[in-house]
Amino acid sequence: MSSYLKDLDYSVVQQCMHCGMCLPTCPTYRETGMEKNSPRGRIALMRAVADDELEVTKAFGEEMYYCLGCLACTTACPAGVNYPELFEMARAEVEEAGVLDHPQRRFWRWLSLQLIFTRPRLLRLIGRMLRLYQVSGMESLVRKSGVLCILPKSLRELEPTTPKIRPAFSDELIDEVERPEKRETKYRVGLLTGCVQDLILADVNRDTADVLLQNGCEVVTLRNQSCCGSLHGHNGAVELAKQMARRHLDAWDLDSLDAIISNAAGCGSHLKHYGPLLKDDEAYAERARQWDVKAKDINEWLVEIDFRKPEGEAKEAMQVTYHEACHLCHGQQITQQPRSILNSIPGLELNELKDSTLCCGSAGIYNITQPEQAGKLQDEKVANIVDTCATVTAVANPGCHLQIENGLKDCGASEVRVAHPITLLAEAYRAEGGD
Repeated sequence: MSSYLKDLDYSVVQQCMHCGMCLPTCPTYRETGMEKNSPRGRIALMRAVADDELEVTKAFGEEMYYCLGCLACTTACPAGVNYPELFEMARAEVEEAGVLDHPQRRFWRWLSLQLIFTRPRLLRLIGRMLRLYQVSGMESLVRKSGVLCILPKSLRELEPTTPKIRPAFSDELIDEVERPEKRETKYRVGLLTGCVQDLILADVNRDTADVLLQNGCEVVTLRNQSCCGSLHGHNGAVELAKQMARRHLDAWDLDSLDAIISNAAGCGSHLKHYGPLLKDDEAYAERARQWDVKAKDINEWLVEIDFRKPEGEAKEAMQVTYHEACHLCHGQQITQQPRSILNSIPGLELNELKDSTLCCGSAGIYNITQPEQAGKLQDEKVANIVDTCATVTAVANPGCHLQIENGLKDCGASEVRVAHPITLLAEAYRAEGGD
């Protein structure tokens, strides 16, 4: 049996100097005030495991999964502790030890991590079946019938948050290769379409392609793309995360591309760490390092190439606030670039959001596994959004998008639109007329 924490470079494990700068930034510590629920406390537990002073127990496993993995602590940390690696290895340690093993949990992990999110065609088939269920009226009928009462309480409460599946997925909206028609081609980039994003926000992928075309990029969008592996890496399935990374490295011709573009913060953060993930794989280590150099968030890439500012004047002012997705601001240290894009849009007035970097509670599947804590964070985030009086909330991650959209609906503020910053930029380009 391998030991992920013990196999880590020990300098990573001992890097925390217990200064406490992370404490006020941690959502779970803010909630409980307990040391074990803080990054500093969790790292102490991880180090004790690495030092053979603590067994991997159920309590240890529950604590590692109580952490959101929002990475706010990494931004606050003056010592540069590599918490993302510690966090992922600790969860892998939990799964290896099997201390949280239960038939129901085992089934859901097998269904999601091993089956659905390793088979893109199956994922899209499920998406189409869910779409049919929603538009046929069957969903409404089932909800009115009361049959949902037989579901376990956790599933019964989760059902209303089921996302609406788009009528068309990315492969139907975007050609495999698209080139600028009215502008000089300066770059050649690959566009990642994602998993959940492809099913529920494929229009954001179309908008991303349009914005790239407007900025002189030839866009390559491979068909039937696989999951990037972030879901697996963040949930202790390290070997599956490596498998997903190898699939991407095999699929893309990196030498022909200037950049690999992601528009989902959670995916983008993981995508930039294929190098460390595959560092011991002789066949893939060098390509993984090359990938990391070329992996770019769409906001980051546009500012890097000095994106074209939309021209003309807006018909009316648009009040917008911006929620900073955790894995964009903390995981990738990208904060100013989305604001630069938003501030370039004619008529857009940016109202800064209180605690904009505080997690919304989505955190991958945290809102499913820890609904109570996720709900508290969702309520706080939505209340802050409503206080800005904005009519649009800009969000650069599909999980955050759904969490905030559902929260706004629940509090009676469904008129507040939730949109990706790139969607707003694409709309500004289209408003120029004839371009």
